[in-house]
Amino acid sequence: MKNIFAISLFLLFFSQLLFAVPQNLEAYLSYATFAIPGEGPYLETYLQVQGNSLIYKMNDSGKFQGSVLVTLIIRQDTNIVDFRKYELFSPHLDDTLSIMPNFIDQQRILLSNGNYTLDVALSDANRNDKPIVVNLPLEIAIPNDAISISGIQIIESFSKTSEQNLLSKSGYDFIPYIDNFFPTEKSKLTFYAEIYNPLPPSEILDKFLVSAHIESFESKNMLNDYVRIKREDARQVIALFSEFDISKLPSGNYNLVVSVRDKQNQIVAQNTAFFQRFNSNISNTAFDLTSIDIANSFVLRYKNVDTLRENIRSLGPIATEMERIFISTQIMNSDITSLQQFLYNFWAIRNRTDPSGEWEKYRIEVLKVNNTFSTQIKKGYETDMGRVYLQYGPPNTISDAPFETAGYTSQVHSGKIDSGSVPYQIWHYYTLNENRERNKKFVFINSGLRTTDYLLVHSDAKGEIQNYNWQRMLSRNLDVDDYNPESIKRDRSRSAERFNNPF
Repeated sequence: MKNIFAISLFLLFFSQLLFAVPQNLEAYLSYATFAIPGEGPYLETYLQVQGNSLIYKMNDSGKFQGSVLVTLIIRQDTNIVDFRKYELFSPHLDDTLSIMPNFIDQQRILLSNGNYTLDVALSDANRNDKPIVVNLPLEIAIPNDAISISGIQIIESFSKTSEQNLLSKSGYDFIPYIDNFFPTEKSKLTFYAEIYNPLPPSEILDKFLVSAHIESFESKNMLNDYVRIKREDARQVIALFSEFDISKLPSGNYNLVVSVRDKQNQIVAQNTAFFQRFNSNISNTAFDLTSIDIANSFVLRYKNVDTLRENIRSLGPIATEMERIFISTQIMNSDITSLQQFLYNFWAIRNRTDPSGEWEKYRIEVLKVNNTFSTQIKKGYETDMGRVYLQYGPPNTISDAPFETAGYTSQVHSGKIDSGSVPYQIWHYYTLNENRERNKKFVFINSGLRTTDYLLVHSDAKGEIQNYNWQRMLSRNLDVDDYNPESIKRDRSRSAERFNNPF
């Protein structure tokens, strides 16, 4: 699950397991940015605490109850914009043998346009453990001269509003679905979004189409069985509240897309929400290749089965989940014709008019990646750096920190170097996924001195691993006697500067 930042009036809906320590506090956090026309933007934070991860004690009423100490700080550079510290209590329980229910806290915070950092600290009030602190980037920029779409809030449950409260929107109380992972038992995807039209209706925009659909995250192909379209009159705010039956949606990575189109069918606003589906009721491995016509196609020049298999393996970084399953389980047992049909179909899906040209462009990129990132045991496209390069293209900037000694005294013991920081790189992309994501970074670290394989440990892009404590992974082979807290603090400051202000 993960993470998702949006700009302007877009709803920022980001979800991840922020705190997960064995036999310790577990909690999920998501947050959202809305705008009320004429009043400005505000941030909503949603914190879900896993009830079975708390220690419960009997309170004065004879009931068992757990509690979490929460601190929320919003910073802009070094200035604290908002500070909240409170104790969040669980529901009352008659005993501690029953199922411990999860519970949610929601906060609303008024913010102006700008870039911020959200600091979150959580601790179990009934433990003596130190709080776990996570720092998350936040961006708000609200346009006042264009139609905008809020982000897409995934809903766990809803009810009619009887009395206005923090959960209320458009006449309903929404309980947010904090995760973006949908297991087999979740058969519905319910969502809410808002469309803002601050401009007076014009000849072009007096009516427009509002659509929602599900698409493959990797190929961006729309799934025709999951489409909603509605014609709307132009007005200041339109609430979109709908759901899809995903009981037959196969396992994979997807985008839920909301779009606004004008009379010329041109997109004037769009936003997406990434989600993952696991569906054990639907087989992902069945590919009907028998109907694929490969006569006179480019794949016929590949007559060596080993070459075909290698070419198909190289597609992994950009393949859909279903395609990856075929690649990992079927290519060794498939005959040469089936492999040719798969390779052709893979590129025909992505470019019907020129599948050969599309494959040739990708093949050249694979050669570059193999020359640059291959190790003694991995092809370049099998490495994290190679995969990211092939999936997103070359980064716009790379911040390279090959060796830093900040927090500890460097020493040599039997040819082994101890250092305060392992080599790492931060890749920065101005835009990703057809300009749907902006200002995204990828952090790679090299934890071994004798290998060139850098592992991806954190990214703020959709669908990628997210670990906002990645700076703790930079320390290597440290000697307690050489510990220097101030130097380590400076080292983390440098890595944070590289991440926040890439060059």
